[in-house]
Amino acid sequence: MLTTSKEFPLGARTPSSATERSSKEFPLADKSHTPILIIGYGNTLRSDDGVGPKIAEAVLNMRFPGVQALAMPQLTPELADPISRADVVIFVDAAVDSSREVKLRKLLPTESSQIIAHACNPRTMLALARDVFDHQPDAWLVTIPVENLELGEQLSVFAQTGLDRALKKILALAPKVLAPG
Repeated sequence: MLTTSKEFPLGARTPSSATERSSKEFPLADKSHTPILIIGYGNTLRSDDGVGPKIAEAVLNMRFPGVQALAMPQLTPELADPISRADVVIFVDAAVDSSREVKLRKLLPTESSQIIAHACNPRTMLALARDVFDHQPDAWLVTIPVENLELGEQLSVFAQTGLDRALKKILALAPKVLAPG
C-alpha cells in the first residue's frame, strides 16, 4: 500500500468514500504537472530511518505552490508516473554508512529500468519514468546520516539535526519555485 504524509494507525477510521479523500491525502491520484516532487522514503517505525518521510511531511506542511511531497516506506514502480510529471525530483533517505554530513548530489538514471527486487533505488526510478512515460526529470538525492535504527517513531537528536540541515539544502536548491507566493 502506498502511503503519503497522512498516516492511519491500525484500527483508525480511514477515508471510505471519494468525498472524504483529498489529493493531499492521496497525491498519487493527482495527474497534473508538478514543478518539484520531493519523495522522502524510509521506515517510520525504525526511529531515524523515518527521517526521509519526515522531510516530506515538513515540506508538505509548508504548502509551497508547485511542490508535491510524498512520504513513502520504500520506492516502488508506481512512483514512476508522478516522477515523470515533475520537472525536478528530490529523493530523501537516511544513510547509515555514510559520512556524518548531509549530502546532496545530482542523479542520473541507470541505463536499464529493469527492477530486480521489490524495492527500487532512485536511479532505477528515473530510468523507469524515462522508459515508460518518456520523461526523465532533473533529480537529486539528499542523504541524511543517522545513528538509531531501533524500533520507535522518534528521531535521535543527531537525525533531527540532519533533518534541519537537509531542509535548508532542499530549500536552497530551488528558491524560485519553493519561495512562498
